[in-house]
Amino acid sequence: MKTFFANILLALPVSLGLILTGCGKDDHELNTNLMPVSRLNAPVDDKYIKLQPATSATVSFEWDQARAEDGSLVLYEVVIDKDGGDFSNPIAKISSDGGGVQNKLTLSHKDLNSIAGKAGIAALATGKLKWTVNASKGYNIQPAAEARTIEVERPNGFAEIPVDVFLTGDATEAGADLAQAVKLKSTAPGVFEIYTSLKDGKYKFVDRNTGTPATYFIDGSTLKEGGESTQSGGTKVYRLRLDFNNTAATITEITAIGLWFAPENSIMYDLSYTSNGAWTFENKLINFHQESWGRDERYKFRVSVKAADGTAGTEWFGSSNADNNRPTATTPLSFWELRLIVNSDQYNYCYKFASEVDGKNCDVKLYFSPDKTYTHQVIVR
Repeated sequence: MKTFFANILLALPVSLGLILTGCGKDDHELNTNLMPVSRLNAPVDDKYIKLQPATSATVSFEWDQARAEDGSLVLYEVVIDKDGGDFSNPIAKISSDGGGVQNKLTLSHKDLNSIAGKAGIAALATGKLKWTVNASKGYNIQPAAEARTIEVERPNGFAEIPVDVFLTGDATEAGADLAQAVKLKSTAPGVFEIYTSLKDGKYKFVDRNTGTPATYFIDGSTLKEGGESTQSGGTKVYRLRLDFNNTAATITEITAIGLWFAPENSIMYDLSYTSNGAWTFENKLINFHQESWGRDERYKFRVSVKAADGTAGTEWFGSSNADNNRPTATTPLSFWELRLIVNSDQYNYCYKFASEVDGKNCDVKLYFSPDKTYTHQVIVR
């Protein structure tokens, strides 16, 4: 009896092993056979597309379905290469709509513009991109039986517009240490600016202050990739404005900023540049102007500028309101925000000093700092 049970126990592992081996074999029999995409349907071969990345325009890539031998699901990706490429090192691989399930890809003009830029097609230039479709089931990836090209015309501007832009270099206030690069203010999509001083030396713009960033520089009135700009002629204060949508750059020298006192129609005091986009005067007496109806306290700021070609001009910064009341302790901070105004009328769009300013020495500080809303302070001594 003992021998009988011993033989059973010895046989069990062998039997279980055969059962498990058999089950495992059945479970791992995955049929990955498939017929590739036989035909591409849209866009037609050599279709011309004028890219409009600033709009919601799209391009639809469509193809016949691939067929899996076992009738199961097939996944797709569109593969894009340079004209003449063999897809061995493509520019882009993009899963089709529906997470790769649909035999269609909807691609925005913005994304296609970025791909065209990576293919070496310059802004305002026309070039071709080659595309096909890979169908896959498991590890089996099959390219379509054909490939097509599209011809795209790129607009002006960069294919990739940075989210952030920083200023760095030995000519800048922060120096050439990338980690200390100064962030520009975003004023509109793709548009950045900074009020800052530059001394003699080199400077450039980067899209991040770590690692190996993309770099940009100003060449005349054009914004270009790579390289550096040069400041010469001594330290000066500028507004640097970059428009990545149109590869445009504007360098405006700020030659003076004065507190313009409306009732006297003149500059009361000039402000001196300090650093980081800030101007100030300190401990200056401010007296309101006596009128028949009372004390007039209206003011705004006159900015003297010089364009890159040497042309002098004037800009006015004042209130968003044509008229104001005197501020109090409960006045919102937005009252002091600086707005560029086109109306140079003597009295409109002026701020008003608080009542306690009259007859007192005060500090006035302007902040065109990139890390905050442009604003100003009046501090009674």
